Amino acid sequence: MIHIIGGGLAGSEAAWQAASLGVPVVIHEMRPVRATAVHKTGRLAELVCSNSFRGDKLDNAVGLLKEEMRRLGSLVMRAADAHRVPAGAALAVDRERFAQAVTDAIAAHSLITVAREEIHRLPQDAAMYPLIVATGPLTSDSLSADIAAFVGDEHLYFYDAISPIVLAETIDMGKVFRASRWGRSVRGSDPGSDPGSDPLALEGDYLNCPLTQEEYDRFYDALVAAEPATVHDFDKEKFFEGCLPIEVMAHRGRDTLRFGPMKPVGLADPRTGRMPYAVVQLRQDTLAGDHYSLVGFQTQLKWSEQARVLRLVPGLEQAEFVRFGMVHRNTYINGPRVLRETWQTRARPDLFFAGQISGVEGYVESAASGLIAGRNAAALVRNDAPRVPPRTTAIGALAYYVSHADPRNYQPTNITFGIIAPPEAGPRRARDRRLALAERALRALDDWIDECTPSSATFSTTSA
Repeated sequence: MIHIIGGGLAGSEAAWQAASLGVPVVIHEMRPVRATAVHKTGRLAELVCSNSFRGDKLDNAVGLLKEEMRRLGSLVMRAADAHRVPAGAALAVDRERFAQAVTDAIAAHSLITVAREEIHRLPQDAAMYPLIVATGPLTSDSLSADIAAFVGDEHLYFYDAISPIVLAETIDMGKVFRASRWGRSVRGSDPGSDPGSDPLALEGDYLNCPLTQEEYDRFYDALVAAEPATVHDFDKEKFFEGCLPIEVMAHRGRDTLRFGPMKPVGLADPRTGRMPYAVVQLRQDTLAGDHYSLVGFQTQLKWSEQARVLRLVPGLEQAEFVRFGMVHRNTYINGPRVLRETWQTRARPDLFFAGQISGVEGYVESAASGLIAGRNAAALVRNDAPRVPPRTTAIGALAYYVSHADPRNYQPTNITFGIIAPPEAGPRRARDRRLALAERALRALDDWIDECTPSSATFSTTSA
């Protein structure tokens, strides 16, 4: 039997993989017995920061990682694909339906038990059973202290921020326009092809709030002067570069936002035929389309300040906020000092870490680490050797990075083509090189699956 602490993306995926290989699993999830500062429900795999799983095409590293996970029978990807909402070339989901689908699938699996309880310490009986710690960035204080004692060093940490969500009916549709950047859509054609062949691509998946230079300057000045919420250890805060609060970006320079989340490139206003000076994009957050999140607008401002500043954006003057942005502490271990490529700890082969606490960043990366940890924990139970896909795959490259990066200044990472083992030669054009890497990765993964999947394994077909 395998025990998993944490029922988030990594823990749920790990449980699904192990159970699909015929090994019983117990998930220990403290919610709703004990709540966290940012979770709203007791559902497994609840999404907190965003509803986006990012790019979904093979010329994008995270798109490749998703495809590899699909081929490995990922529950998270199955649920995400089933409950996707329009998001251009990205994969975004209805967060409530997605979490409910994962929760229902786990509950229906005969080999998985969910225990609603808080675990305060790491079990010390190393030989009893494999244990996967997948407690995420909000690991409770008592368990965090015990983990810190185990790894022999203080946890590294950074602060993570989440974006506000607005009620769709309070958006002034007369001031916004619907479009995807460069006319791309979920069902749209590839970049460079004619978007006119797809009506959805012409309409677009995002609501866009255009700003003139005067409107942008007024918004920027209000943003940099706004009062932040109190953050503990504020003098030592470290934000992950891929998830910076907008006010942190703004303080780096007046035009920083215009080259980041407010970038207008590829978004011509159909009413004028011109590109706005800046733009705020809103992404559909629910399948019903009644909630929209502000893309890239993670923030740590006080809620009253968020309402005041964001209502300076054209179209949001009367916006009603379903959820304000907020900051939470994101705790993770120094993976290269602690972990093997298999997601096992170097000190205890029966103990695995997976998800954000293991030192990866992002929903997809977290679930991917859980996928391999779950398979390898099951391998221990079955007296098989733990294995990891080769570094030529995205999922194998991620495992290698977490276990082999420089531990002296370790930073969690999203998957990128830069950490995948490069080919000896390849096409010169960047997009062609990425596609060639993706094709090589999928061939390598298919070969790996054929080599190492036990003949008795029966991946569950329970619908997510």
